[in-house]
Amino acid sequence: MSSIEKLLEIMARLRDPQRGCPWDLEQDFGTIAPYTIEEAYEVADAIDRANLGDLRDELGDLLLQVVFHAQMADELGEFDFGDVVEAISGKLVRRHPHVFGAATIGDAEAQTQAWEAHKRRERAESGPDRATVLAGVSAAQPALLRAAKLGKRAAGVGFDGPDAQGPLAKIGEELDEVAAACRAGDAAAVAEEIGDLLFAVAQYARRLGVDPEEALRRGNAKFTTRFGRLEQRLIADGLEWDAVSLDELETRWQAVKRQGQGQGQGQGQGQGQGSA
Repeated sequence: MSSIEKLLEIMARLRDPQRGCPWDLEQDFGTIAPYTIEEAYEVADAIDRANLGDLRDELGDLLLQVVFHAQMADELGEFDFGDVVEAISGKLVRRHPHVFGAATIGDAEAQTQAWEAHKRRERAESGPDRATVLAGVSAAQPALLRAAKLGKRAAGVGFDGPDAQGPLAKIGEELDEVAAACRAGDAAAVAEEIGDLLFAVAQYARRLGVDPEEALRRGNAKFTTRFGRLEQRLIADGLEWDAVSLDELETRWQAVKRQGQGQGQGQGQGQGQGSA
């Protein structure tokens, strides 16, 4: 028995109506979906920490999610794990004609363009509901990631400026509009304009070749590390937060930042890392 056959057998046993696990039997696609998303983030976190042992374990947890969904679909007579494997195998072959066929691709950029063109053809062939430019950019994705993908999809049909200066100027415009909404005291308009600002930032990042979701995750990690160091310094000095002025906190914060610049931020350093 292969490793994947063993996993499929375990999952089927867990879902067995007579002998299975009560918790597993209660689940459906909707209840499992949040765990699937969570496990994908755990994979990304293991990569960020350059911990290949954790990456192995988290990839296993993510694979379990695929197997769980496939098992539930099999019980409904819709598809099974083998169908999932066949579908992705076929897609990979179709989208790499330069590897599995006679086509020629010059470089990675040309391959990216060919990949997007192939996806557009597939969407068009799937019917009118999937043929539109922005179809298939899932609303369930993190908002910042989705913003970048929406911009990339629109850029694929020419709805984009020649360089990053356009999105940069748009950020300035959106900042002005946020400020104007604040002055007007319109809370709904403030929220709307901040959304436009974040969208503009995502497009600027995209034009610079930066994944905005990944950049923000690393920014969050950097803030967490620095704030923890600041807190440790206050504790070491016997100080409570409410006993320290904002000016002193800023001075201490700048000192923590200088320390971090000298030592590195601890993200993505150490052992080599793989790519999921």
